[in-house]
Amino acid sequence: MNMQSGTALGASIDPREFRNTLGHYASGITIIGGLENGEPVGFTCQSFYSVSTEPPLVSFSVMLNSTTYPRIRETGKFSVNVLSHQQHEISNQFARKGTDKWAGIEWLPTQNENPVIQDTLMWLDCDIYAEYEAGDHYIVIGKVNEMSSADWHTGQPLLYFKGQYRHLRDLEAAAAS
Repeated sequence: MNMQSGTALGASIDPREFRNTLGHYASGITIIGGLENGEPVGFTCQSFYSVSTEPPLVSFSVMLNSTTYPRIRETGKFSVNVLSHQQHEISNQFARKGTDKWAGIEWLPTQNENPVIQDTLMWLDCDIYAEYEAGDHYIVIGKVNEMSSADWHTGQPLLYFKGQYRHLRDLEAAAAS
């Protein structure tokens, strides 16, 4: 098969090429957070989606070698902070290893004591419902206990596409330019 240089069925798939190809799928950016011994912990995550409305379930994926997720897993609960378009520096800060990810970050606890970052687009508070190992990642499913209201923040989402942060643009504005 060569659908204009596609990979043939059964051919070995190069991990970097796989990542580059999947980079053509735009996604939002989240910070998965938790509280460990009274201190917030968290990491940047773009693999997040809704699973079910009854019961209300969401999911995220995280690398098996994450040093932060095991600390969150121990608590049995987590928050999901969906970042808004002006929060790309927060995304970068939480993606770095070995730094104080919460330095300068304003947050408040949910009723379940999970951290909600100020000015996020929306947030959820969850209990860990299930976890599955899949390749080099865990797939974590959370049952939603609490969430922001639909009018919590009226900004635009922070998007990630082809290895770069992106912003939404109105179709009318794009057509006029």
